Amino acid sequence: MKNIEQRNYPVNFSHVGLTVPDLAKAITFYTEVMGWYHLSGPIIVNEVGGGRLAEIGKMLYGTGWKQFSFAHLSSADGIGCELFEFANNTDKESVNTPFRTGIFHFCVQDPNIEELVARIEEHGGEKMCDIIELDPGNKPYKMVYVKDPFGNMIEIYTHSYERHNLG
Repeated sequence: MKNIEQRNYPVNFSHVGLTVPDLAKAITFYTEVMGWYHLSGPIIVNEVGGGRLAEIGKMLYGTGWKQFSFAHLSSADGIGCELFEFANNTDKESVNTPFRTGIFHFCVQDPNIEELVARIEEHGGEKMCDIIELDPGNKPYKMVYVKDPFGNMIEIYTHSYERHNLG
């Protein structure tokens, strides 16, 4: 095994990629509900079309994917979200589950948790549980799990991850 040089810093989080059945609807949801910036796209990539993105698609997905479209969004703190729509995707809803290996959810932060949950529900999302007070009487921290209109699980904190997990 190679000797790996010790890192003296944490690696930054750059972006998450989500596959959705309707790219236009997803762009609308994440820009209107989450307030994320729409940076670029939709960008259409054809399997037979050639070009660098088609080459990368073939490296990642093999053959038979036909076409995909994607868009780049960004949160207020510069974390990206890539939304993908594949032509051969027949799933209309995410199949994420905590009981199978893979990404289960991602988390966003909003001090106005009730308002964000209401916007999510108004735009076709779903609240998965009641809003939970994490440390009643001590800290005003709350959290909740919701799903976007495509079934992707989103956790919402009213506070930072560090504040939540400090002893």
